[in-house]
Amino acid sequence: MFREMRRFKQQLTIDECIDVLKNEKRGVLSIIGENGYPYGIPMNHFYDKIKNKIYFHGAKAGYKIDSIKKCKKVCYTVFDKGYRKENDWALNVKSVVVFGDIDIVTDTEKTKEICELLCKKFTDDEEYLKNEIQNHLKNVLCLQITPVHITGKLVNES
Repeated sequence: MFREMRRFKQQLTIDECIDVLKNEKRGVLSIIGENGYPYGIPMNHFYDKIKNKIYFHGAKAGYKIDSIKKCKKVCYTVFDKGYRKENDWALNVKSVVVFGDIDIVTDTEKTKEICELLCKKFTDDEEYLKNEIQNHLKNVLCLQITPVHITGKLVNES
């Protein structure tokens, strides 16, 4: 169903892919938008290794939600900050591409849990977290991707 990577020597292991998903904070969620045009939007995420789910939060309405309701097949791309080998100008970047199905989280407690996990990925300020949950949880919609295929590679920019 999914193609083999053409440049297989650059392919990351599944553990390396998971490390990128766990450690990086942002990626680009690509969905099928109106009239079949792709729509890519930067998103903050939390990856749950145990459940093998990627979680997001956002508004309850809008173009993204309308598009997801029409087609739940998505692609999520994450890449790290990269590194340079000594005395080399080229950046080496690990990128991960996740194909999967996205669903709207309808359970209020699960939404709260996702929001807390996302917030803790960015700050350990408990007062900020408490305030966000208390004042904004009612306006939040969470999404979850169930991966169908995960692949990644190490790219050298030279």
